Amino acid sequence: MKAIILAAGMGSRLNQITNDTPKALVEVNHIPMLEITLNNLKNQGINSFLINIHHKGEKIIDFLRSKNDFGVNIVISDERDRLLDTGGAILKAKSFINGDESIIVHNVDIISNININDLEAFHLKNNNTATLCVRDRKTSRYLLFDANMQLKGWKNSTIGKFRWVDKNHKESSPLAFSGVYIISPSFVDKLDMNGSFSIIDAWLRMAKKEKIMGYLDDSPSWFDLGTIERIKTAEKNIIDRENIS
Repeated sequence: MKAIILAAGMGSRLNQITNDTPKALVEVNHIPMLEITLNNLKNQGINSFLINIHHKGEKIIDFLRSKNDFGVNIVISDERDRLLDTGGAILKAKSFINGDESIIVHNVDIISNININDLEAFHLKNNNTATLCVRDRKTSRYLLFDANMQLKGWKNSTIGKFRWVDKNHKESSPLAFSGVYIISPSFVDKLDMNGSFSIIDAWLRMAKKEKIMGYLDDSPSWFDLGTIERIKTAEKNIIDRENIS
């Protein structure tokens, strides 16, 4: 298994912190998000990575060099000239994805203890094109799944907007995306979009013909680090758990 870490985001919700620092290098308990994600995946057996960069991307390159790439193989996908969004980033990584290994895709601003080997086993057992980690938590945007956990739609609960895979949708379960998913090598060949686009748009289009399934993640630790307040919450929870243990 190989990994793509999506680290090109602007981090606009982190206010002045990311004026001169890429979001991927914002620290949680004095450790950069990127280092936390890399070590988590490395400790689960992954040694081949692609990391995309955009805002202050040279600082990410310098950081990785200073750490000797953490002893793993790292390919940089350079988006400094044009940010490609979460879908375009995957398309640009086509040469890295090609092969016979599953690819784990992990947002850099997510801390979790999802067992990615269990995730891959589920993915392969069901012969999925993509398997999306989801949680039963409150949010403003949900992915919608049928009883078999096949992706059927998306909704924005704040404005009441729905998008469906097809017109014949039935009752569906809303679940929140966890920022982690796995794809088969064939996934990128089935993308029919170009340029800069959201991966959610790609999933909804692809789910008309492909198995795009949800994987219910009930792991005890999951944190979204997208805002200063959420970073503080994660830091407190991590410290509390360390004190307990």
